[in-house]
Amino acid sequence: MTPWQLIDSAPIPGSGGEIRLYRRNEEFSIALVGGGELMNSRVFGSEQALAALACTPLAGRATPRVLVGGLGMGYTLAAALHQLDATAQLVVAELIPAVVAWNRDHLGHFAGRPLDDPRTQVVVADVGEVLRAEPGGFDAILLDVDNGPEGLTRRENNWLYSAAGLAVAFDALRPAGLLAVWSAGPDRRFAERLRQVGFQVEEHQVRTRPGGKGARHTIWVAAR
Repeated sequence: MTPWQLIDSAPIPGSGGEIRLYRRNEEFSIALVGGGELMNSRVFGSEQALAALACTPLAGRATPRVLVGGLGMGYTLAAALHQLDATAQLVVAELIPAVVAWNRDHLGHFAGRPLDDPRTQVVVADVGEVLRAEPGGFDAILLDVDNGPEGLTRRENNWLYSAAGLAVAFDALRPAGLLAVWSAGPDRRFAERLRQVGFQVEEHQVRTRPGGKGARHTIWVAAR
């Protein structure tokens, strides 16, 4: 088997950790040093499902505004753009500048270069800062910044999934807005925290590959 080739690495701000971009033939992988693979260019079905579950209900809204927390390899952003009309505005909050650069230089073609779409605005910042700065600013918020409702890539992300962080997300939504959160697995306590904040919660099990194949991932869709 062809070995993985290290393409680039980047520090994770505020954590002391590092992520790395690898290539093997036409396949790319982003991995957390000491923590395993975070994403792969060949596995993206649940990211597309995250966007569909959050954005399909926005059909018919005038100038919907959507926040995507975590750029990854661009699959979630691309799927959200596909779901929304020409009036939509999508804000992508990505903490690590190198991830944005990788999408422009190495990864963009996989998802159809969603960063080039005129509806896309990239903000290199902690998604929590964007949430705090824009109360009532979004029709939908899509969070895919960790492997679940805990701070895997950096400890500060735990706040996002706490009652305090979820309350900020609730306030950042417009009336009838939706918060969608991706996770590698279920977490009953997280669903309860969403309800305690005031959300109406649905939990979905989705597959990572077409045709109902691949690992099962969890997506919570929480309505304001």
